[in-house]
Amino acid sequence: MAASATWTDLLDPTEAELRDHLPKGVEHSDVQRLLRPVDIEQEIRPTLQGHGDHVFGAFLVAVAVPAEDRVFYQEIDLILTRDALLTVRKTTPDEKPFDPTPVREVCERKGALPPGMIVYHLVDEIADRYLDLLDAVGDEIDELEDHVDVWSNERTRARISELRHDLLHIRRTLAPTRDAVRGVVDGRVDVEGKLLFGREVFPEHVEREFGDVYDKLLRATEALELARDLLAAARDYHQSKISIDQNDVVRKLTVIASLLLVPTFVVGVYGQNFEHMPELGWRFGYVFSWAVIVASTLAQLAFFRWRRWI
Repeated sequence: MAASATWTDLLDPTEAELRDHLPKGVEHSDVQRLLRPVDIEQEIRPTLQGHGDHVFGAFLVAVAVPAEDRVFYQEIDLILTRDALLTVRKTTPDEKPFDPTPVREVCERKGALPPGMIVYHLVDEIADRYLDLLDAVGDEIDELEDHVDVWSNERTRARISELRHDLLHIRRTLAPTRDAVRGVVDGRVDVEGKLLFGREVFPEHVEREFGDVYDKLLRATEALELARDLLAAARDYHQSKISIDQNDVVRKLTVIASLLLVPTFVVGVYGQNFEHMPELGWRFGYVFSWAVIVASTLAQLAFFRWRRWI
């Protein structure tokens, strides 16, 4: 597939297919990275690096699935030269690969674009995806805050853990993506010999365009920090709610223990096996003991109610 004459896009290619489209001079290590399958347990670090006469790039596209309360990532790698762009999309197990159609349509509308400008539109789409993702995460945190008093403690704790895990993954991919774009803005990412041949893969006007992408990624970083603060506040509120609930339980148990204290004392006193205990021979001794128990219990209940402990 091609968005223009300079862009070749491959989906899960074999080594033979990849080598048929590779520009000359690509390092063997870059070829191995392009062929490396997606590893869910060990995510790649997004990067853009100048390697001789080409630039190697690797990106992760964040995708939110609000209906299932989860986030997954799509990997797309690239080889960029002065004259061509090769992108390699990889399919994550049980997920859909990255769809470059929006980027391809933008490039087609703008006519034949240089490879560096195509990469700009590609990375701009990735930055937009991060902003959309963080909007979705913000909605999930709002839902959590609205239901923290309704959901069970187990459900709330599990949801907080899931969101925290998602935010950590976003941070691990967003920060290096931002750094890679910053390298282009600063002019640190390009091919060797650009001054000698007078041709750059990222000329000055493309670097300025990457500045807009960098601004988007900075906004995404700020949104990420805000989401972390909101989640931390929700977690603290949940912890305080648990503490309050535990205090209520302890207070109720204390009231029950206090109510049983006097009856236990009375029964213990008159349960002693002494011969000279006047109340044992008294006709109203049994009624008297019950009167003491009932009166003390009612007095304690009235006191606890007055103090609003129950």
